[in-house]
Amino acid sequence: MKRSKTSQQWMKEHVNDVYVKRARAEGYRSRASYKLLEIAQRDKLLRPGMTVVDLGATPGGWSQVARAQVGPHGRVYALDILEMEPLPGVTFFQGDFREAAVEAQLSAALGTRPIDLVLSDMSPNISGIALSDQARAMHLTELALEFAVNHLKPGGAFLVKVFQGSGFQEFFKEMQGCFEKVSTRKPEASRGRSNELYLLGSKSRKKGSGGAPG
Repeated sequence: MKRSKTSQQWMKEHVNDVYVKRARAEGYRSRASYKLLEIAQRDKLLRPGMTVVDLGATPGGWSQVARAQVGPHGRVYALDILEMEPLPGVTFFQGDFREAAVEAQLSAALGTRPIDLVLSDMSPNISGIALSDQARAMHLTELALEFAVNHLKPGGAFLVKVFQGSGFQEFFKEMQGCFEKVSTRKPEASRGRSNELYLLGSKSRKKGSGGAPG
């Protein structure tokens, strides 16, 4: 099948992307790693000993960054419906994070460890229909927020990718009700033409399980 002009343009941009080249040279699985690295440095988001859950983790770029920064006493749990190549020090569960079986696996792995940080860099498969894509993207952010609210320890943090458009302002206000502080971040590695932003919720208001999901 012949590629469309848009597809050809994306491929050319991707191949020449400085962050793609850096990721290959520095051993990161994704250019998205640099988005988390920048936010983590700015906001002191990742610290040694933390317990982190990465939703929609495949191919593992964010889990890779988190694993390096939480150190040997920290824990990183990656969840995705897609397969992910094993990462040293990262515990991966394949399946929908909303499913009871996946939650049970995570619960068993966590034991009594509280979840300090939930990450979500999830995006839907793009159809090209703007309204539909935006609705599906916002649905993913809602699901990630629900997970974070239910499972973060009191005072925990949540970093999620969002797309500006229909539903964004409502979601932002919803996050403000769940966290003491909500900040917007647009890292340099985020392509300028993209309408993606990251929202960082700090100090969760609502007490979740404080450890194993339940």
